[in-house]
Amino acid sequence: MSDSKPIQRPSQLVTLGPSRAPARAMLRATGLEDEDLAKPLIAVVNTWSDVTPCNVHLRGLGEAVRRGVQDAGGTPFEFNTIVVSDGISMGTEGMRASLVSREVIADSIELAVRGHSLDAVVVIVGCDKTIPAAAMALARLDRPGLVLYGGSIAKGRHRGADVSIQEVFEAVGACAAGRIDADELDAIERSACPGAGACGGQFTANTMAQVLTLLGLSPLGANDIPATHPAKLEVAEACGRQVLELLERELRPSSLLNRAAFARATAGVAASKGSTNAVLHILAIAREAGCDFSLRELDEVCAATPVLCDLKPSGRYLAVDMSEAGGTALLARRLFEAGLCEDGASVDGPSLRALVADAPEREGQRVIRPASQAFAPRGGLMALFGNLAPEGCVLKLPPELPEVFEGVARVFDDEDSAFAAVQAGAVEAGDVVAIRYEGPAGGPGMREMLAVTAALVGRGLGGRVALITDGRFSGASHGLVIGHVAPEAARGGPLARLRDGDRVRIDVVGQRLDVLDADFEARRSPAAKAPRYLTGALAKFAALVDSASEGATTSRPQF
Repeated sequence: MSDSKPIQRPSQLVTLGPSRAPARAMLRATGLEDEDLAKPLIAVVNTWSDVTPCNVHLRGLGEAVRRGVQDAGGTPFEFNTIVVSDGISMGTEGMRASLVSREVIADSIELAVRGHSLDAVVVIVGCDKTIPAAAMALARLDRPGLVLYGGSIAKGRHRGADVSIQEVFEAVGACAAGRIDADELDAIERSACPGAGACGGQFTANTMAQVLTLLGLSPLGANDIPATHPAKLEVAEACGRQVLELLERELRPSSLLNRAAFARATAGVAASKGSTNAVLHILAIAREAGCDFSLRELDEVCAATPVLCDLKPSGRYLAVDMSEAGGTALLARRLFEAGLCEDGASVDGPSLRALVADAPEREGQRVIRPASQAFAPRGGLMALFGNLAPEGCVLKLPPELPEVFEGVARVFDDEDSAFAAVQAGAVEAGDVVAIRYEGPAGGPGMREMLAVTAALVGRGLGGRVALITDGRFSGASHGLVIGHVAPEAARGGPLARLRDGDRVRIDVVGQRLDVLDADFEARRSPAAKAPRYLTGALAKFAALVDSASEGATTSRPQF
């Protein structure tokens, strides 16, 4: 006969015993009764905001999740955290806040759940950084929980073609080059974003929503449903019920987040040719989970995974098309059928492979192919190393890529000056645009270079000019672009010693990024630049952040 005692829920530390009378009194003042306090207390974490279409509809999803929690016998406590819109802040000083917000969101979820001894967690996410932040927080807390993505935006339509925010950024460059006029730019701008939901291509939000499904942290199919689809509220309510099941089973993130899960999620990114930001976020989530999953291992998965999806920014289709074709379940089925990833548990059950074995496929769909008919033999991302990137960097593979690209360096100390040079026509085919001091610490915040990459594409230079940076790229960026160069310039990386006129060689076959005929050892690093921020969240981030090659986190796990 066992003498073990039932496991105490965290909430019982708040609700049980005479010493907890003050806490109970305060909770009763919010309208709760004794029977409410006896139930599991569930955090419903919302990233609702009316500043961005990605999150503007999440308040309704929060109400649906609350109903599901109550129906399943729990007591929900909803609280909000922040969001910084990448699309709105892009190309401005505000973009420095984007990656920093990932850490603030994860910290705020952790602190509120710990501080109130809540038993389990549902996080509702939308814009880019809210998604990895939710996973990071769940990994830290290791309490039963799941993540629900608010869904992709519907298609925009312009002149009979599907458009997204990507076309708006590229139209800016086309307008500057005189290829379209201001009226056409205005028409594209007004057509691209028809309502609520995150940016519509396989950009960062949709890529990371898929990652969380393959990691096992989101229910299968829930994240694929578009933002404005009527079924989204039904799924939200189901998530509220499901989190009580996870609590009953004591299923914690630590039982899901292992090396096989991170490799599986990476295979999904490679096969869908997703955002380079996924590299940064997968490494960050792995660190929070205490899993030693490195950039080199991530690259090995990409090398072994063919491109199976025809999605924007370099392909033809949008996230809503993928959802209609069969979604993440069909993609996962393809990966398992080809032996490209290992099985594992998810919030839905012990075998993700079993769950997707009969995943339906819309007849005649052209978005997701089997491995035998892959669009390309290697996934959409590649890690490079070399004398410019000893710790590594990330290349987003364009559809047509030369085995070797050599060009003359055009060096800029920030994104703004590079953008101005492109718009002025000062960058030519064959150049290698190098943007430095935009890394995690140097930026700070590792701004995305979408304004520059879109301007290059808009001027007809996509693929004819290479761009390297210690900053990041938007999921909507495409062309010959290399980001996350590490160590970054602000921390003495070789990029700080690069000069105008140096010849840069991008060797795709050898996976190297090098400067030719330059003795870096003989060159002195320039004097350290004064930090852009001396106080506040950005200064704190710059002081604490790790290398991009390790996920650019500010949390240093002790393992």
